[in-house]
Amino acid sequence: MHLTCLCYDRTEIDQFSKELAAEGIQNVLALRGDRNPDIPEKKDFAHASDLITYLKQTSDFCIAGACYPECHPESEGRVEELRHLRQKVDAGAQVLLSQLFFDNNYFYRFVEDCRIAGIDVPVTPGIMPVINASQIKRMVTMCGASLPQRFERIIHKFEGNKQALFDAGMSYALSQIIDLLANDVDGIHLYTMNNPTVARKICEGIKHIV
Repeated sequence: MHLTCLCYDRTEIDQFSKELAAEGIQNVLALRGDRNPDIPEKKDFAHASDLITYLKQTSDFCIAGACYPECHPESEGRVEELRHLRQKVDAGAQVLLSQLFFDNNYFYRFVEDCRIAGIDVPVTPGIMPVINASQIKRMVTMCGASLPQRFERIIHKFEGNKQALFDAGMSYALSQIIDLLANDVDGIHLYTMNNPTVARKICEGIKHIV
Protein backbone atom coordinates (compact mmCIF):
# COMPACT_ATOMS: atom_id res chain seq x y z
CA MET A 1 0.00 0.00 0.00
CA HIS A 2 1.34 3.45 -0.98
CA LEU A 3 0.61 5.93 1.81
CA THR A 4 1.38 9.62 1.31
CA CYS A 5 1.42 12.18 4.13
CA LEU A 6 1.99 15.73 2.88
CA CYS A 7 -1.71 16.55 2.69
CA TYR A 8 -2.89 14.57 5.74
CA ASP A 9 -2.75 15.10 9.49
CA ARG A 10 -2.18 12.55 12.26
CA THR A 11 -5.89 11.86 12.72
CA GLU A 12 -6.29 11.00 9.05
CA ILE A 13 -3.18 8.80 9.04
CA ASP A 14 -4.52 7.01 12.13
CA GLN A 15 -7.78 6.30 10.30
CA PHE A 16 -5.95 5.02 7.23
CA SER A 17 -3.83 2.76 9.44
CA LYS A 18 -6.90 1.30 11.11
CA GLU A 19 -8.55 0.60 7.76
CA LEU A 20 -5.42 -1.02 6.35
CA ALA A 21 -4.90 -3.19 9.41
CA ALA A 22 -8.54 -4.27 9.32
CA GLU A 23 -8.08 -5.40 5.72
CA GLY A 24 -5.00 -7.44 6.59
CA ILE A 25 -2.50 -5.11 4.93
CA GLN A 26 0.95 -5.67 6.41
CA ASN A 27 3.28 -3.68 4.14
CA VAL A 28 3.22 0.09 3.64
CA LEU A 29 5.36 2.25 1.36
CA ALA A 30 5.61 5.53 3.26
CA LEU A 31 5.83 8.52 0.93
CA ARG A 32 5.76 12.29 1.26
CA GLY A 33 3.69 12.61 -1.93
CA ASP A 34 3.98 15.04 -4.83
CA ARG A 35 3.30 18.70 -4.23
CA ASN A 36 0.10 19.93 -5.85
CA PRO A 37 -0.72 23.65 -5.87
CA ASP A 38 -4.43 22.77 -5.93
CA ILE A 39 -4.29 20.68 -2.75
CA PRO A 40 -3.32 22.39 0.54
CA GLU A 41 -0.47 20.85 2.50
CA LYS A 42 -0.87 20.14 6.20
CA LYS A 43 1.70 20.64 8.95
CA ASP A 44 2.01 17.24 10.68
CA PHE A 45 4.23 15.56 8.09
CA ALA A 46 6.72 17.49 5.97
CA HIS A 47 8.82 14.50 4.89
CA ALA A 48 8.46 10.76 4.40
CA SER A 49 10.78 10.23 7.37
CA ASP A 50 8.19 12.00 9.57
CA LEU A 51 5.52 9.53 8.43
CA ILE A 52 7.86 6.57 8.95
CA THR A 53 8.64 7.72 12.49
CA TYR A 54 4.94 8.07 13.27
CA LEU A 55 3.93 4.73 11.75
CA LYS A 56 6.74 3.00 13.62
CA GLN A 57 5.32 4.36 16.89
CA THR A 58 1.65 3.72 16.16
CA SER A 59 1.41 0.60 13.96
CA ASP A 60 2.83 -2.85 13.28
CA PHE A 61 3.35 -2.43 9.53
CA CYS A 62 6.47 -3.47 7.69
CA ILE A 63 7.50 -0.05 6.41
CA ALA A 64 9.25 0.59 3.10
CA GLY A 65 10.79 3.85 1.94
CA ALA A 66 11.39 5.22 -1.54
CA CYS A 67 14.82 5.95 -3.01
CA TYR A 68 16.12 7.51 -6.21
CA PRO A 69 19.17 5.96 -7.94
CA GLU A 70 19.63 9.20 -9.92
CA CYS A 71 18.62 11.57 -7.09
CA HIS A 72 15.23 13.05 -6.30
CA PRO A 73 14.33 15.97 -8.62
CA GLU A 74 14.26 18.28 -5.58
CA SER A 75 17.55 17.02 -4.15
CA GLU A 76 20.54 19.32 -3.67
CA GLY A 77 22.94 16.50 -4.58
CA ARG A 78 24.00 12.95 -3.83
CA VAL A 79 25.41 13.65 -0.35
CA GLU A 80 22.22 15.41 0.75
CA GLU A 81 20.14 12.66 -0.85
CA LEU A 82 21.93 9.93 1.09
CA ARG A 83 21.65 11.90 4.33
CA HIS A 84 17.86 12.08 3.96
CA LEU A 85 17.71 8.42 2.99
CA ARG A 86 19.68 7.48 6.10
CA GLN A 87 17.08 9.43 8.12
CA LYS A 88 14.33 7.25 6.64
CA VAL A 89 16.18 4.08 7.62
CA ASP A 90 16.99 5.37 11.09
CA ALA A 91 13.31 6.27 11.48
CA GLY A 92 12.30 2.68 10.79
CA ALA A 93 12.21 1.93 7.06
CA GLN A 94 12.97 -1.78 6.72
CA VAL A 95 13.41 -1.90 2.95
CA LEU A 96 13.95 0.68 0.21
CA LEU A 97 12.13 0.56 -3.14
CA SER A 98 13.81 2.46 -5.94
CA GLN A 99 12.31 4.84 -8.46
CA LEU A 100 12.43 3.61 -12.05
CA PHE A 101 15.70 3.72 -14.01
CA PHE A 102 16.83 2.48 -17.41
CA ASP A 103 20.57 2.03 -16.89
CA ASN A 104 21.45 -0.61 -14.31
CA ASN A 105 24.84 0.98 -13.68
CA TYR A 106 23.10 3.88 -11.95
CA PHE A 107 21.47 1.43 -9.57
CA TYR A 108 24.68 -0.48 -8.81
CA ARG A 109 26.56 2.74 -8.03
CA PHE A 110 23.66 3.93 -5.89
CA VAL A 111 23.62 0.76 -3.79
CA GLU A 112 27.38 1.02 -3.29
CA ASP A 113 26.95 4.63 -2.11
CA CYS A 114 24.20 3.50 0.28
CA ARG A 115 26.45 0.89 1.86
CA ILE A 116 29.27 3.42 2.27
CA ALA A 117 26.76 5.75 3.96
CA GLY A 118 25.81 3.02 6.44
CA ILE A 119 22.45 2.23 4.84
CA ASP A 120 22.31 -1.54 5.17
CA VAL A 121 18.64 -2.43 4.57
CA PRO A 122 17.63 -4.23 1.35
CA VAL A 123 17.47 -1.91 -1.68
CA THR A 124 15.03 -3.22 -4.29
CA PRO A 125 15.33 -1.93 -7.87
CA GLY A 126 12.24 -0.53 -9.59
CA ILE A 127 11.71 -1.48 -13.24
CA MET A 128 9.05 -0.02 -15.53
CA PRO A 129 8.51 -1.72 -18.90
CA VAL A 130 7.91 0.84 -21.64
CA ILE A 131 4.66 0.16 -23.46
CA ASN A 132 3.53 3.73 -24.09
CA ALA A 133 5.91 6.43 -25.32
CA SER A 134 3.98 9.44 -23.99
CA GLN A 135 3.56 7.77 -20.60
CA ILE A 136 7.25 7.08 -20.16
CA LYS A 137 8.22 10.60 -21.22
CA ARG A 138 5.83 12.00 -18.60
CA MET A 139 7.17 9.67 -15.90
CA VAL A 140 10.78 10.52 -16.71
CA THR A 141 10.01 14.23 -16.48
CA MET A 142 8.43 13.72 -13.06
CA CYS A 143 11.09 11.48 -11.49
CA GLY A 144 14.26 12.67 -13.21
CA ALA A 145 15.39 9.34 -14.66
CA SER A 146 17.72 9.60 -17.64
CA LEU A 147 17.25 7.78 -20.93
CA PRO A 148 20.24 5.86 -22.35
CA GLN A 149 20.79 6.26 -26.09
CA ARG A 150 19.89 2.62 -26.67
CA PHE A 151 16.60 3.18 -24.93
CA GLU A 152 15.86 6.41 -26.79
CA ARG A 153 16.48 4.66 -30.11
CA ILE A 154 13.90 2.03 -29.17
CA ILE A 155 11.27 4.66 -28.37
CA HIS A 156 12.03 6.68 -31.51
CA LYS A 157 11.99 3.61 -33.76
CA PHE A 158 8.78 2.04 -32.47
CA GLU A 159 6.66 4.78 -30.89
CA GLY A 160 4.39 4.85 -33.95
CA ASN A 161 3.71 1.11 -33.72
CA LYS A 162 1.91 0.19 -30.50
CA GLN A 163 2.55 -3.55 -30.64
CA ALA A 164 6.17 -3.16 -31.71
CA LEU A 165 6.84 -0.72 -28.84
CA PHE A 166 5.19 -3.12 -26.40
CA ASP A 167 7.41 -6.01 -27.52
CA ALA A 168 10.57 -3.89 -27.60
CA GLY A 169 9.81 -2.31 -24.23
CA MET A 170 9.17 -5.67 -22.62
CA SER A 171 12.41 -7.07 -24.03
CA TYR A 172 14.36 -4.10 -22.70
CA ALA A 173 12.83 -4.48 -19.24
CA LEU A 174 13.53 -8.21 -19.22
CA SER A 175 17.16 -7.59 -20.13
CA GLN A 176 17.43 -5.17 -17.19
CA ILE A 177 15.80 -7.64 -14.81
CA ILE A 178 17.96 -10.59 -15.90
CA ASP A 179 21.12 -8.52 -15.39
CA LEU A 180 19.92 -7.37 -11.96
CA LEU A 181 19.07 -10.91 -10.87
CA ALA A 182 22.46 -12.12 -12.08
CA ASN A 183 23.98 -9.54 -9.74
CA ASP A 184 21.98 -10.81 -6.73
CA VAL A 185 19.79 -7.78 -6.12
CA ASP A 186 17.26 -7.68 -3.28
CA GLY A 187 14.23 -8.61 -5.38
CA ILE A 188 12.55 -6.69 -8.20
CA HIS A 189 9.82 -4.04 -7.87
CA LEU A 190 7.71 -3.81 -11.04
CA TYR A 191 5.92 -0.65 -12.14
CA THR A 192 3.14 -2.26 -14.17
CA MET A 193 0.77 0.74 -14.06
CA ASN A 194 -2.08 -1.64 -13.20
CA ASN A 195 -1.57 -3.64 -16.41
CA PRO A 196 -1.83 -7.38 -15.65
CA THR A 197 -0.51 -8.28 -19.11
CA VAL A 198 2.80 -6.59 -18.28
CA ALA A 199 3.08 -8.46 -14.98
CA ARG A 200 2.28 -11.78 -16.64
CA LYS A 201 4.78 -11.26 -19.50
CA ILE A 202 7.57 -10.38 -17.07
CA CYS A 203 6.85 -13.40 -14.88
CA GLU A 204 6.81 -15.68 -17.90
CA GLY A 205 10.08 -14.22 -19.12
CA ILE A 206 11.97 -15.00 -15.89
CA LYS A 207 10.15 -18.09 -14.61
CA HIS A 208 13.20 -20.30 -15.15
CA ILE A 209 15.60 -17.73 -13.71
CA VAL A 210 14.18 -16.97 -10.27
